Amino acid sequence: MSDTPKIRFGFLGAGSIVIYRHAIELSTNPYAELITVYDPITKRAENLAETYGMTIAKSEAEVLNDPTIDAIVVGTPNSEHARLTIAALKAGKHVLCEKPMATTLKDAAAMIHTAEKTGKKLMMGHNQCLMPPHLKAKKLLQQKVIGDIMTFHSSFCHGGPEMWSQDKGPTTWFFKKEKAYVGSMGDLGVHKTYLLPWLFGSDIKEVGAFIDTKLKKDEKDQPITVDDNAVCILRFENGITGQLTASWTYTAHGDNTTTLYGTKGQMILGGDDPNCQVRVLMNNGEGASYKVGVMGTNEHPVKSGIPDLFVDCILDDITPPFDGMKGYKALAAVVACMESQAEKRIITVKNELPV
Repeated sequence: MSDTPKIRFGFLGAGSIVIYRHAIELSTNPYAELITVYDPITKRAENLAETYGMTIAKSEAEVLNDPTIDAIVVGTPNSEHARLTIAALKAGKHVLCEKPMATTLKDAAAMIHTAEKTGKKLMMGHNQCLMPPHLKAKKLLQQKVIGDIMTFHSSFCHGGPEMWSQDKGPTTWFFKKEKAYVGSMGDLGVHKTYLLPWLFGSDIKEVGAFIDTKLKKDEKDQPITVDDNAVCILRFENGITGQLTASWTYTAHGDNTTTLYGTKGQMILGGDDPNCQVRVLMNNGEGASYKVGVMGTNEHPVKSGIPDLFVDCILDDITPPFDGMKGYKALAAVVACMESQAEKRIITVKNELPV
């Protein structure tokens, strides 16, 4: 592999997800080279460029049209994902795009179609799938250790993006509907709408949701224009039903845990004990605990593995396991939850691309 050419990366956006996930991980990959970055807030681009020895682009077009760049990381506000991803694919670049992949299903479908037409890789930043507890759980589920899954409870909750994003406080773009589309459901809930189908090997079929704004205020001390709490019931194609909770109001202590209830026992993923990140409790009284590595948090990030996997997919010319369709279905579940809240009824998830 010593003669393998490096994949040369450009970055659109220099916010926290790029700083703490994509750039730092790619910088340690021997087959990746960080070339240039653009962010409309120049200081952010300057800081990232200085850290990794990159050039600072003066515009999006400069990154998109650079013939030396092989791949682009789209780490912008949600409203820009589709536009920039499509432009990058058309410019002949592979794209690693952050979640949620778009703000409409129509835009998400256009991203997928563009990747197919251009023959370029499109991968979503579905970083929860490669967290050690989730990888271990996937293996145990394939082995039917707790039997057939009947139901579950899965939460992803913390104190809010204003504590982690580069826009500290109430001015963060996460609080603006025109930039984010959805709040806690799109920021945290979407992690579960791609993780759970991956764990179960089945798509989400129907949803019922209660989604609202309970606490967060903007810079004018008015309720933010997106949700900060979501409690959703999900039914999967294979009959599994359970609860998804996403919240930006867990200010005292975050929660990224999942409990799976099977016919032979139950499995608990995550939690505060680093020595017991996967716990199995059997109906017959037996059990097991697995120290497999902790779940990453905003305060204590761990390597997600997503950028490295993206590099491997490009070098080996294989379809990314977390491709556009998985991103589309995760977004479709979020959209269905929002529709359920608005219409006060159970919604069928649109898992098929529009004709």
